[in-house]
Amino acid sequence: MKTVLVTGGCGFIGSHFVHRLLEKANWRVVNLDDLTYAGNLNNLRDVEHDPHYRFFKGDVTDGNVVDQLFREEGPQAVVNFAAESHVDRSILDSSPFLKTNIMGVQVLLEAARRHGVERFVQISTDEVYGDIDGMEPSTEESPLRPSSPYASSKASADLLSLAYRRTYGLPVIIVRSANNYGPFQFPEKLVPLLISNALRGAGLPVYGDGLQQRDWLYVGDNTRAILQVLEEGQIGSIYNVGTGEDRANLEVVRTICGLLAEETGVNPESLLSLITFTADRPGHDRRYALTTRRIRQELGWRPQIAFEPGLKHTIRWYLDHQDWVQGVISGEYLKYYEAVYAQSWGQPA
Repeated sequence: MKTVLVTGGCGFIGSHFVHRLLEKANWRVVNLDDLTYAGNLNNLRDVEHDPHYRFFKGDVTDGNVVDQLFREEGPQAVVNFAAESHVDRSILDSSPFLKTNIMGVQVLLEAARRHGVERFVQISTDEVYGDIDGMEPSTEESPLRPSSPYASSKASADLLSLAYRRTYGLPVIIVRSANNYGPFQFPEKLVPLLISNALRGAGLPVYGDGLQQRDWLYVGDNTRAILQVLEEGQIGSIYNVGTGEDRANLEVVRTICGLLAEETGVNPESLLSLITFTADRPGHDRRYALTTRRIRQELGWRPQIAFEPGLKHTIRWYLDHQDWVQGVISGEYLKYYEAVYAQSWGQPA
């Protein structure tokens, strides 16, 4: 049985990936997570006693901690989810993004190089390609033109990972995914934010005109793609992961209102009336879209969950787990929310 080190495994996508790994009999999982605001042990409460799972609290930027973990566990593979991941927070303060998303990756790459791994999968984002409004969807060879501090930090991590591949022969693979949604997502992101606000009768904030376009990928489809890349992907390759369908944010908001009305019996018009257009965030990209031909042709991956069924399942999960939402909405979160939606841009959250 091989051991894989999953960093950031208590976060949204990371916890789903840990579950997927433990469903297979051929992986032992070591989860390194510093439990920042978006990391939640409750996401993995059901597997904490699994004999093939170990949780280790620690910061990926701490070289001593990372080196100790490599010595003790001897992982054959690394999948790095550990990251500061929200664009709005990166605009308010980019410092944590540079530390975790760049320096943390350097620490992991160095440890993987010293101790030897068979695979190092760096989890990236379609945001590294930047705004492609009026352009063709991004391929893996498209230039990187990140707009936000967050996207810039992820692009830097990608380039550093590829440099370690070229310079040291480290077996790096990069996965660039579209916007994920699904259960366990922290409610600063659009889908869970809208669901939790609608349930409280609060405003549904929409940046600008709401016509920014994104590809929405159900988290289960993404973790299935990442597992295929881990096990079968070509070393040195980059894989885009998305559905190939992009939707305007305003369409997503209206779809959530309609599905939530169906699930709760609330008048959909009362939910739609909560939509509040706010000043657009600085540097907001208009459109992301991906070409996913490589992962489809090389690995046979296809998205299996269509948008509305995936969204309906997500809504039902949040309805059934409102205690989880209340548990993650803290004073810090409310302070951040006010900093963003009261437009106090440029002030520390």
